[in-house]
Amino acid sequence: MPPESVRVLGVIWGVGGIAAVLVYAAVSLGGYTADAVLAGLGPVEWLALIGNCVFMAWAEGYRGFQQRFSPRVAARALHVYTAPTWTRLWLAPFFCAGYFGATRRLCLTVWIGTGLIVSAVLLFNRVPQPWRGILDSGVLVGLGWGTVTLIVTALTTFRLGHELVSAEVSPAAGR
Repeated sequence: MPPESVRVLGVIWGVGGIAAVLVYAAVSLGGYTADAVLAGLGPVEWLALIGNCVFMAWAEGYRGFQQRFSPRVAARALHVYTAPTWTRLWLAPFFCAGYFGATRRLCLTVWIGTGLIVSAVLLFNRVPQPWRGILDSGVLVGLGWGTVTLIVTALTTFRLGHELVSAEVSPAAGR
């Protein structure tokens, strides 16, 4: 078994790598949102921006990240720590996200979800301002919420010393 310091680094790499991707995406989208707001929005556009932010806070932030993604990533990070393999340690962000070593259902969910996100990004890139900034504002709220819940949930999971939800590790993944 790898030494504790290596396992800790694997956990930091896993959770930190995912958090870094979320922060990078949020920063990228922030520019489009700022451009839309600074260019001036009409009343209907402000209503759309606020409504989208509220909806995405609930749908992406609370339901997607806080209730599902963040607790599962934290559980899988705990698994990296308690049952490390060199592959899990080196590819910890991918393992924690569920791209490999996961149940069939989770793997399908992650890969299909990634495809849908990439498709949405390609579609959003074609939307003109201010509507792109309005759409991105909601995603920005969800990503911010997700980053915070990811860190808080990971810290809580390790403080308690047990999973808050199943890590959904594939039995075939071995120990």
